[in-house]
Amino acid sequence: MYVIRRAKIDDVSTLLKLAKMVHFINLPPDRDIIAQKIAHSRNSFLRIADAVAEPEPEPMPRTLSGMGLDMNRLKGLGASMTDTPLYLFVLEDVQTGNVLGTSQTLARMGGPGNPNFSFKLDRRHFFSESLQTGTTQIVAKLHADESGPSEIGGLILQPSYRGHPQKLGFFLSVVRFHFMGLHRGLFADRVLAEMMAPITDDAHSLLWDFLGRRFIPLSYEEADRFCQYSREFIASLLPMDELYLSLLPPAARAVIGEVGPETQPARRMLEKLGFKYHGFVDPFDGGPHLTAETDKIPLVRDTRRATLGEPVEETLCDRVGIVSIMKENGDFLAVRGSFTLDAESRVCLPFEAHETLRGGVGDPVGVTPTDGLGPVDQTAARIGKALRGGGKKNAPKKKAVKKKPAGKRGKSKKKPTKNAPKPTRKSGS
Repeated sequence: MYVIRRAKIDDVSTLLKLAKMVHFINLPPDRDIIAQKIAHSRNSFLRIADAVAEPEPEPMPRTLSGMGLDMNRLKGLGASMTDTPLYLFVLEDVQTGNVLGTSQTLARMGGPGNPNFSFKLDRRHFFSESLQTGTTQIVAKLHADESGPSEIGGLILQPSYRGHPQKLGFFLSVVRFHFMGLHRGLFADRVLAEMMAPITDDAHSLLWDFLGRRFIPLSYEEADRFCQYSREFIASLLPMDELYLSLLPPAARAVIGEVGPETQPARRMLEKLGFKYHGFVDPFDGGPHLTAETDKIPLVRDTRRATLGEPVEETLCDRVGIVSIMKENGDFLAVRGSFTLDAESRVCLPFEAHETLRGGVGDPVGVTPTDGLGPVDQTAARIGKALRGGGKKNAPKKKAVKKKPAGKRGKSKKKPTKNAPKPTRKSGS
């Protein structure tokens, strides 16, 4: 049995190990930054639960304070991560208690006065009359987006659990959309996914080495970490003019708009959910930015609030999806698997999943079907219809007996006896 819960301070060491497996801007392999993110995430969950617990302090990580910076100064530059709710999830094996993966979502990425930066790629066409030939050049221009989209990221699963029969990577990914559907008002009308471009074995970005570092005197890792708190230096140091990418070495150009092998499954999954690439890439590594309208993401659209019913045998379950519960102390727990609805439209889980959620009958829960059969209220409507006898219209109709003209010979059909069985009626469920 596996459960997704909010990250806790005890998870720092495990998340640090996971962060070292894959290079992500929103989960850098820095113990202090991860601890600060966990504290910020806990405070974000507490606000949703209206909990009375005191929020945790969110100190400046030493890696940044060592650069002579403090939180007040960073906020003046437009902090990107500390002024908006962050929800950091971890996947746990219930039997062992081991953390196997993580993912996160940010309610707003920037906003007015605090833009999110990318390179917008365009084509420029040139033609020579005298030579009767032309060229097409790809140019990149710095783009500042102040619309403040929501962002998903930081999806990491231990390699030994990839390809798991229970699709644990899928669970880690879609729990973010489940959470958005439950708390739609907290999130923007557009969701951004900044995909990671291929990097070298020693964690170098070729685009950064041949372009970004020419203007910003930081290593790729240093620039990534500083971006956790401010992006002002991007606008101040990167040129605003169009940059002709043909001036870069072929190896650096090849990574622009592409993702590494480990990120390809995540990209394919997001594209199936409606995310699209519109020619915007990360200004550091060149990874593609995918976006989708929040309300058009099927998993957000189909999420519903419900109440928890009695546990049932798994053989009685006819739906598959995510069911979650939020505790008064801000703890969030979610399971994915079989469930069904009872006559009162309550969500009923198998015994083990019910116990894992630690909820009582009648407790409020969230539910997102992942079986492609539509939202649960459609199932509830079918149950209600069957209970009201609405299945009668689907009962087989009696065939009309065609009368033979008078005077024609033929075998007469026997009339049904009084005790003959009547046609059965289907329930319609």
